[in-house]
Amino acid sequence: MYLDSAKKAELFEKYGTSNTDTGSPESQIALFSFRISHLTQHLKSNKKDYSTERALIGLVGKRRRLLNYLIKIDITRYRAIIKELGIRK
Repeated sequence: MYLDSAKKAELFEKYGTSNTDTGSPESQIALFSFRISHLTQHLKSNKKDYSTERALIGLVGKRRRLLNYLIKIDITRYRAIIKELGIRK
């Protein structure tokens, strides 16, 4: 599987405060970004997989909503996560 518990813990430790910090917006955005990149690679080779395409669009929307929340709460944290992950609006 592409996303096991060890990989999740690594993402949460890198972008959150600890490896059990699953609720912070930064760690959730990092997890969504990892899943989005995986699904994008899958769709490049499977162009007619429309259910995965729909799931990808949903994930992008969730990540966008979390980023908008982070802008309202703390703009410096937003800028830091955008810079680390290489996401642009």
